[in-house]
Amino acid sequence: MRLSVHHTTRYFFDQPVRYGVQQLRKTPKNARHQHVVEWRTSIVGGRKEATFEDHHHNLTELISIDPDIQTLELVSQGTVEMKETHGIVGPHRGPAPLWLYAQATRRTEAGSGVRDFLSEIDGNISLDNLHRLSARIGSEIRYELGGSYPDWTAEDAIKAGRGVCQDHSHVFIACARKLGLPARYVSGYLMLDDRTTQNAMHAWAEAHIDGLGWVGFDVSNGISPDSRYVRVATGLDYSDAAPVSGTRVGGAGESLEVQIEVAQQ
Repeated sequence: MRLSVHHTTRYFFDQPVRYGVQQLRKTPKNARHQHVVEWRTSIVGGRKEATFEDHHHNLTELISIDPDIQTLELVSQGTVEMKETHGIVGPHRGPAPLWLYAQATRRTEAGSGVRDFLSEIDGNISLDNLHRLSARIGSEIRYELGGSYPDWTAEDAIKAGRGVCQDHSHVFIACARKLGLPARYVSGYLMLDDRTTQNAMHAWAEAHIDGLGWVGFDVSNGISPDSRYVRVATGLDYSDAAPVSGTRVGGAGESLEVQIEVAQQ
């Protein structure tokens, strides 16, 4: 299946920006189940300074913001050829060592909430139990748009009983790491069945399982990723895979507009 993606991010500033840099992680990865046929990024209000691949194999574009602008537009678009693998990504590739993904971060630190989710697994790590864990997280943490904050930890989401795909992924990752499994955060594009336009990228988790390698779990939708899912960036948590991150001087009063279109060609 071939998917076309069009991702627009617009920033509006009440005051002119004096200086700023942004890192974009919007370009899909090439892997055994997905091939980037074409991809390009256009910028209004800035320029591309460099492109590099980080230690998570995320293709990252470094953008500088033009001085004195009050609108910045970042458009990434292209076509990706997808194959069905039923959520199995396969063996780990470096340069980041596999053990790194077993390390907790601030967002994925295991507390009493994570330990409660693991009480029914009782140390028996299997693919079936990980799917049961994913289903329980999705059931007990209600999906609610705007119901959480970007800096929430896994324990924050468990305590509140609500969140979005970012929170579901952090909880699953925290649980998997507590079990001793390497786990990572994934951001990407998802072709929806009921519409083509969205206002945010999707997120899910992957755990590394002996004999299978990396396997994906979309807690929010209760499935393993299929050929509708385009993997873009991975990392220890959201901070490593955020589509846009950076800093600036000036530009007070920021507002953001995101529009994403994913459709089958």
